[in-house]
Amino acid sequence: MKVPVPTLNPVLRSDTQGRILARVFADPESGHSLTALMEHSKASMPTVIREVRRAEQAGLVETWKEGNVRRVRAQTRHPLYAAMSQIVLATYGPPVVVAGEFADIGGAEAVMLFGSWAARQAGRAGHMPNDIDILIVGDADRDAVHLAAERVEQRLGFPTQAVVRTRHQWDHADESFIRELKTRPLYAVLVDDRGAAADSFNFAADPAMADT
Repeated sequence: MKVPVPTLNPVLRSDTQGRILARVFADPESGHSLTALMEHSKASMPTVIREVRRAEQAGLVETWKEGNVRRVRAQTRHPLYAAMSQIVLATYGPPVVVAGEFADIGGAEAVMLFGSWAARQAGRAGHMPNDIDILIVGDADRDAVHLAAERVEQRLGFPTQAVVRTRHQWDHADESFIRELKTRPLYAVLVDDRGAAADSFNFAADPAMADT
């Protein structure tokens, strides 16, 4: 099967490879299970195993068995680790990094990426994103959102803007900004799955990547 050209970083072999490496490099000290990497990359287990094996052969990751679970972590001693980590996180890292920094913000019903990064992720042609745009829907504390956005900017190395809108503002879309957003690609990073909230935002789901 022909491997699709990566949407965010043509230097990498595939989007699946980019997502796996982003998850590992975003938290380099942790041992990530193959199952967790499969869920994050939206690829089959054979695909994940194959990509992890390639990365291990290249010296980018190391693996070990912990009981019946094989774990994967970044090989931080690799001479190109810092450069590879920067490249991978700048392209495939925004969902992982944003999820980590915004996870504990109370009142957020949804955290979404929009703008150029979401457009490239959706396959729309254009230059590599040079900033990160985040929308928080809910009654989130704006000071906490601002601090989280600053942490994302420090980790990714890109200017990062985060805006907050209430659920009422999102649903009714009286504002032209919201109406425009609803016509453009959005990438859901965090969604409150209590009740019907997760099914009622009406943004396109992240498309599952085909096995490669």
